[in-house]
Parts: sequence; C-alpha cells; structure tokens
Amino acid sequence: MGALAGLRQDLFRGAFVYRPLPRARTDSPLARRLPGRIRPYAGWAPHAAVGVAAFFVFLIGYADDDGGLGYVLTALIPAAAVVMTLVRPVGAWWILLASTPFSAALGYAWDDHPWRAGVFLANIVVMTVVTLRTRPRTAAWMWVGTAIFGIGSEIFLGRGYGANTPEMLFFSALALLAASLVHIRREAKREVSVQRTVTEMERGKRTLLEERTTIARELHDVVAHHMSVVAIQAEAAPYRVENPPPELEQAFVTIRENAVAALTELRRVLGVVRAEDYEAPDAPQPTLADLDRLIANVGETGLTVEKVITGAVRELPQGVELSAYRIVQEALSNTLRHAPGATARVEVGYVLGGLGLRIVNGPATGLVKPSPGAGHGLTGMRERVTMLDGEMTTENTEDGGYEVTVFLPVASASEPTGGRE
Repeated sequence: MGALAGLRQDLFRGAFVYRPLPRARTDSPLARRLPGRIRPYAGWAPHAAVGVAAFFVFLIGYADDDGGLGYVLTALIPAAAVVMTLVRPVGAWWILLASTPFSAALGYAWDDHPWRAGVFLANIVVMTVVTLRTRPRTAAWMWVGTAIFGIGSEIFLGRGYGANTPEMLFFSALALLAASLVHIRREAKREVSVQRTVTEMERGKRTLLEERTTIARELHDVVAHHMSVVAIQAEAAPYRVENPPPELEQAFVTIRENAVAALTELRRVLGVVRAEDYEAPDAPQPTLADLDRLIANVGETGLTVEKVITGAVRELPQGVELSAYRIVQEALSNTLRHAPGATARVEVGYVLGGLGLRIVNGPATGLVKPSPGAGHGLTGMRERVTMLDGEMTTENTEDGGYEVTVFLPVASASEPTGGRE
C-alpha cells in the first residue's frame, strides 16, 4: 500500500501541474569563471541544455522517417516532450510514453521496436530531466513503467526481431543512476548548507547567552560588593557618633537590614546564571586603570599598542569601567586573530556625559595567517554597550584595518539617578 501510494504521488497526482524550471545559480564555481558579460546569463544554462537536447531529438526523428504523420510522431512530439520538461516534467513523460506505440506502428519490420531512434533519445532525456527535477523514487517508477510498456509491446505488438527494449532499459538505467547520484549529492549539499546555517545561528545564540551570563555574573559581583559595603557602613555608623539618638540608630539598622535583604534577593535571582563550578573571582574586577597591564600582556604576543588618553581622568561607575575594559580587551584580541602583525591604537576619552573609546588597528602584514572567527566577539561588545545604553560603530578603515568606536554614557552627579529625561 505504501508503494502504491508513492506511485500515485509521483506519477499520477499533479502530473500536469505547472512547475517551471527555476534559473540556476550564477555564483557557482563554474559560473564565476565565465566572463563578466556572460555570467548573468549563466542561470539559463539548464534551459539551454534542454533546448539543445530537443533540437537533436528533432533532427534524429526527422531523419528517421519519410514524412507526413511520421514527422509528427517521431520528431515533433518527442522534441516537444523534451521541451515540456521545463514546465511539466512528469506530464512530458506521460505524453512521450503515450505517443510511442503510434510512432512504433509507422516503422518498418526491420526498424527498432517499439522505440524509434528519436523517441529512444527523447525518452532517456525526459527521464533524466525528470529525475533531476523531482527525486530518485520518481525515476525508479518511470523505469518500471518503461519496462512494463516495453515488455507489453513485445508480447502484443512484437515483430519477432528488432526489439530494443533491453537497450532502452540498460541505457535508461545508466542515465537514471547518474541523474539520481547528482540529485542526491545536490540535496545532501543543500542540507549540509542549511544545517551549517542553523548551527551557526545556534552558535551565535549560545555565544550571546554566554556573554549575557558573564555580564550578569560580573554585575552581580559589582552590586554585591557595593551592597556589602553599604551594610557594613550602616552597622558601623552609629559607633562613630557619640550618644547617637535612638531614631538615628534605628535608621541605620533599617538601612543595614534592607541592604542585606537586597543582597539576598540579588543572589537568589541571579543565582540561576551561575554554573555549578563557578567561583567568584578573588581579585577585584579590572578597570581602566588596568589598561597598561593589558597592553603589556598583548605586547608580549607581538602586538604593538599605542594608548592615548584625553580629557580629565576621573573615577567612573564600576560597571562602566569594567565594560570599557572588556571592550578594549576583546577589540585587541580581535586584532591578534584577524590582523596578525598589525599595530593598534587605543584612545580613551573622558568627555562630558560619558566615556569614549576608539580602538583601531592597521592591516595584517601577511607574515602570519589570520584565524577569522564568527564575529561573536563583536556580539559581546554590543551586548555590553546596549546594557549601558551606549552606542557602538564598527567599520573598515581606508588602509585595510578595522575600527571600533564606543560611547558609554555616564550620568553626572547632578543628574537624577532614576534615569535620563
């Protein structure tokens, strides 16, 4: 029952549905080798190949008959069936198969039977094109149908000699096998391409989540540190005042209790982003004051970095300092990977209302082969900039290098902490 259902699906259901052959890709390795003027027309190569095959079928069928109705059955109809594979592939095979007994009836006793020369070639071409356009299972059904037709013709319409059914089955089997292999290879290549795209998207999402998790951990450590300081200072404050009033002591007790409660809730909410083996760093989180150490470290790998600081250096919120440090760190790491041998320049600008960063590197020297990645480092930088409501731009420089520009807003002391207007 499954086989019969497949037969109906492949050869009967929608056999004459309009299915135009799409244009081929013009970015294939073979198409890229063509001259620029011809390359836009490379997409019509499959249509041209079918047209050439139909022309040869017509010539062979025309030379195989003496004229009249024979030209129609042995030349025009087979050639039209070949052309029809461009729009109705399965229907073309049915039309060719239906016309074969009539073309065979016009042949002489010594002619090939039941497939005349033009019909023979047309049948192989049609089945090959249908296989390439549909799937190998359809090719198997067509070959079986051809075998049944050929054997039936020998039994009911046989002339004793000149039968070419074995030749038809042999050469059509070879053609369908080759077409099926091409079709399977093409489908496998397409599936691999789709799977690679999906894998890349999943890898990007995973990298994005990992970066967000890292940011959440770092924020947790920063906020937890400050909340702990608030709790300790609130507990010690009453002892710094001689004979503090009860209201002041109660106020500091309330501040300490709220700080401890907030710290507990923070650990409970953000605890889900910590891995089981995660341990909070013992050393304090890096800041812009540690840029010299970072530049010295990358300098040991051969990267020459110039640091330029403009504006009045001031202490910024720890989250901004940490994000700025990580952005510079990732930008220099990208320079090491993508432009080995190049020089880099790190500009830190303390401006009114925020912090500006510009990391630019020159082109690779070519002495060391680059190791390009998937751009996930830029994703992490954008996540940090977006978290701080900043702006980031990336672009190639005129000399072949790369530039990353970031602005991180920092609220002034007089601006309300509730947000920007």
